[in-house]
Amino acid sequence: MAGLIGIGLSGVLSHQSALNTTANNITNANTPGYSRQEVQFATQEGNRTGAGTVGTGVSIENIRRLANEYLTQQLREDSTLFGEQNALNAELTQLDNLLGGESTGLSNALNNFFASLQNAAEDPTSLPQRQLVLSEAQQVVNRFQALNEQFIQQRESVKTQMQQGVKDANTLIKNIADLNLAISESPGIAQGKMPLELMDKRDENLRELSALVGIRVTHADGSQVNVSLANGQSLVTGSDAAQLGTRTSAQDPAQLEFTLTSGGRMLQVDDQIQGGSLGGLRRFEREALRPAFDELGRLAIGISSAINHQHEIGMDLEGDLGGNFFTDINSVEFQRSRVIANGGNAEPQNAQLAVEITDSSLLAAGTWSLKFSGDGKSYQLVDASTGEVARQGRLPDPVQSEISMPGFNIRIEGGDFNPGDEYLIQPSRNAAANIALNVRREEDLAFASPIRASAAEGNLGTASISQGKMLNVRNPNTNALLPGFQTQGELTNGPLAVTFTDFDASTGTYKYVITDSSIATPVDPAVPYAPGDSGVVEIGTYDPKKPEPFLSNDPSAGSAYQGYQFEMTGEPAVGDEFVIDFNKNGVSDNRNAEFLAALGTANTLNGGSQNFAEGYAGLVEDVGVKTRQSQLDKAAGQTLLEQSNNQRESVSGVNLDEEAGKLIQYQAAYNASAQVMSVAQDLFNTLLQSFR
Repeated sequence: MAGLIGIGLSGVLSHQSALNTTANNITNANTPGYSRQEVQFATQEGNRTGAGTVGTGVSIENIRRLANEYLTQQLREDSTLFGEQNALNAELTQLDNLLGGESTGLSNALNNFFASLQNAAEDPTSLPQRQLVLSEAQQVVNRFQALNEQFIQQRESVKTQMQQGVKDANTLIKNIADLNLAISESPGIAQGKMPLELMDKRDENLRELSALVGIRVTHADGSQVNVSLANGQSLVTGSDAAQLGTRTSAQDPAQLEFTLTSGGRMLQVDDQIQGGSLGGLRRFEREALRPAFDELGRLAIGISSAINHQHEIGMDLEGDLGGNFFTDINSVEFQRSRVIANGGNAEPQNAQLAVEITDSSLLAAGTWSLKFSGDGKSYQLVDASTGEVARQGRLPDPVQSEISMPGFNIRIEGGDFNPGDEYLIQPSRNAAANIALNVRREEDLAFASPIRASAAEGNLGTASISQGKMLNVRNPNTNALLPGFQTQGELTNGPLAVTFTDFDASTGTYKYVITDSSIATPVDPAVPYAPGDSGVVEIGTYDPKKPEPFLSNDPSAGSAYQGYQFEMTGEPAVGDEFVIDFNKNGVSDNRNAEFLAALGTANTLNGGSQNFAEGYAGLVEDVGVKTRQSQLDKAAGQTLLEQSNNQRESVSGVNLDEEAGKLIQYQAAYNASAQVMSVAQDLFNTLLQSFR
C-alpha cells in the first residue's frame, strides 16, 4: 500500500506542476516576449523483484522553455530592419510633405514672383505693379527662410530622437548585463535548470535593443550572452555594460555624433550605428536632410545671383543703376560663414578661410572637407558624400592662395595650418537662411536699360542699330563693373559716336571708328583717327554679311570695354553715324524688366541645363523618390517582421485551445492519481479491519 500511495502521490504532485505550468502559459498568453513552457515527465526508477520491475510512479524531469534560437535571431534581425525603415520613412514623409505642399513649398512663390515681373514689364512706370513685385519677392524670401527653418526644426527633432533612443538603448544594455548576472547565478543552472522567466526577459530586451540599433549576439559561458554593434564593438560582455552617448560633432556643430564609453574610455562610433531606429535617423540626416539643405541653398544662391546680376545693370526710376536686388551672395560675412573649423584642430586655430561663389550656374549642392597633412601645407579636398578627393596640393609660402572648384573658390587668407587640421566647406548650406530683399522702394526697381541708340538724321545707308546689351562682367584686376557708367545720369565716356569712315569694295566691309563725342575731334578732319588718339574708343571693320557686336565683352580690353555692347544690321553708307547715349528720362523703358522676367524660364542652373522651377522640382522629386522607396522598404520590412514573429509564435507562442486541452488532460490525470491514493487507502483500511 505504501508503494501504491507513493505512486499516486507522485502522479498528483507531477500533474499539479503540469497544471500550474499550463495555467502560467494561459495567463501569459499576451505577455510580450513570453515563451511557452512545457513540463517533461519521466518515469521514476522502479523496484527490481523476482517477478520483474515494479514501477514507482512519475517525476518532473524538467520544465523547458520552447524557444528556437534561429527564429529568435531572425526576429531580432527583422526588428532591426523594420526599425530602420520605419524611422527613415517617418522623417522622409514629413520632409516630402513640406517640400511638395502647395502652401509650404516654393513653387507657387517662384511662379508668382516672375509673373509679377512680367506684369510690371508691361507697365514699368506703375508704382502698384512695382509694389507687387516687391511683395512677391518678399514671399520668395519668406518661403526660402521658412523652409530652412523647418529643416532646422526637423534636424533638431531628429537629434532629440537620437538622444532619447540612446537613453532607451542604455537602459536595455544595462538590463541585459544584469540579467546575464542573474541567470549565471541562478540555482540549478549547473544542472541545466534554466531560469525561464529571466531568459524570456533577456530575449525581449535583446529584441527591443535590436529595434533601436543593429546588434550581434553571441553566447558565452554560464548561459550568458555578449552583445556588440554590427562591426564588433562590444556593448555587453557578461555582466559588464558599455554606455552609448551623443555629443556635438567636432566637424559640424549642427550635427550629433555617437559615442561608446566602456572601461572609462570613450570612442566615436558614429559610422557603426547601423540599422534600427537610430540607424534610420542617421541615414535620414545624412542621405536626405543634409542634401536638402545644400540643394535649397544652391537654389537660393542661383536665384539671388541671376536676379542681382541682371538688376544691377538696369536703371531705376531716378536714373541710377539698380544694384543688388537680393542680398549680396559674396558679402564677407557670408563667405566666411561657409567654412567651419573642426573643433579638434590644433592650436593656434588662427587660420582664415572664405568661400566665394564664382559661378552659380556651375555650383553643385554638396559639402567638402579640406584636410591638411604632412607639414601642414599639403591638403586634400574630399567630397563628403562620396569620399573622393576633388583637389589636392600644397599651400605656397606665404599661404595666401585659392583652391578653385566648379562654381566656387576656397580662399586661403592667412593663418597657421597643422597636420590633421580639418575644415568643413559648405558653399550653399546656409544660403536659404541668408537670402533677403535688398530693394526697399518701388522707385529703386531697375526696369529700364541705361543705354539707348539712335541713327543720325542724315544717314544714307540701310543699316540699323540695336538698343544695346548690358554686360555684367567685372574687371578681374579692379573689380569695377560698368566702367561706362561711373557718373550718375550720363555715360562716363560719351555719348559715343559710331562713324563709318571707309568702304572696301574687294571685301564688302566698312571701316568704322567709335569716339567719345564729348572730346574734341582732331583739328584737321582730313587726318584719320588712329588707335590711342584722344577720344578714340574702338576702331574696327564691319561686315554686313557677318555682323559682330561692337565694343568688347572683355573687361581687360581697355577703353573698348564699356560694360555694354550693341549690334548693327544692314548696309551703312560712308559717313553714316550712330549715337550711343545714356537713357535719360527712360522711365517707360521696360527692357531690363523683360530680362528679369525671362530669368524665370532661363536655364541658369546646372551648367545652363536647368531653370529655377526645374531646380526646385528636382529637389522635390529626389526627396519624393527616396520617400517612395522607403515606403516600399518599410512595407517589405514589416512583412518580414510579421513572418518571423509568426514563425516564433508557432514555436514559442501560447495556443489557448491547446492549453485548454492540456488542462483537461492534466486534470484527468491528477484526478486519476488521486483516485489511486484513495484506492490505496481503502485497501489499507480493509487490511486493518481483517485483524480486528
